[in-house]
Amino acid sequence: MRHVIALDVGGTGMKAALAGASGELLHQARRPTGRERGPDAVVDAILDFAAELRAYGEERFGEPAAAAGVAVPGIVDEEQGVAAYAANLGWRDVPLRRLMADRLGGLPVALGHDVRTGGLAEGRIGAGRGTDRFLFVPLGTGIAGAIGIDGRVEAGAHGFAGEIGHIVVRPGGAPCPCGQRGCLERFASAAAVSEAWAAACGDPEADAADCAKAVASGDPNAVRIWQDAVDALADGLVTALTLLDPRTLIIGGGLAEAGETLFTPLRDAVRRRVTFQRLPSIVPAALGDTAGCLGAGLLAWDLLDHTDRTEVTR
Repeated sequence: MRHVIALDVGGTGMKAALAGASGELLHQARRPTGRERGPDAVVDAILDFAAELRAYGEERFGEPAAAAGVAVPGIVDEEQGVAAYAANLGWRDVPLRRLMADRLGGLPVALGHDVRTGGLAEGRIGAGRGTDRFLFVPLGTGIAGAIGIDGRVEAGAHGFAGEIGHIVVRPGGAPCPCGQRGCLERFASAAAVSEAWAAACGDPEADAADCAKAVASGDPNAVRIWQDAVDALADGLVTALTLLDPRTLIIGGGLAEAGETLFTPLRDAVRRRVTFQRLPSIVPAALGDTAGCLGAGLLAWDLLDHTDRTEVTR
């Protein structure tokens, strides 16, 4: 059976799959990144994992994988195949596409940014399926975005397109590691809500999910913290939709797991802020933590499709 290798590398762990031609996950596995041993160990772990998957696929399906796709966090030069920087993995300028291709015996390899890759999957086969223009915004440790246009995701001229988390929504507000003050992700990420709720309830272990439960039970402090986050998020999203005019706005990540505790007030807050703009559909992401693997698989199949088309036109 024809298949590809798909790898989604996170800050602490890796999710991987063998993906079929229709995008289905034929085999799934997980490994730690080993980041406590340094960036070189992380790269070795990725390459070893990919090699294991290749061997498993060949044994199970009777043929080697046709290509590989890998999604990584941080700054990614997709055109050159370089993982330029990732603070949580400690690496700089890693030629990951070349290293993986060498390890896999010359297999074609596609490298993508984790959020854009997840957005690609959500747009094509998830919550945005059939939509020509979408914006995917996962609310996790930080906030990023993927701008979907006609079945692809826009990376921008320098690979920074979609960094909605660094729109300033509260000028002069909390400092952000990026160097600005008042960035959206300092107020509306799952990490920001967790931090605010832990301080308010006096439990350092409390997180955003606990805050959402307290909101549902009517706790006034939780309601205040949650509404502050929703208002900041709505401000950032309205800026984004004013610029991009998406048909569908897909919200994912940890905060979206609160369901209508998030989506009902968020839809109301965005609706109150729009004037001339067309209100997009605001929907939860559909693929959960498989989005990165599914997207990496799509990158690999796209690579093969492009190669096939190139060979036909020669």
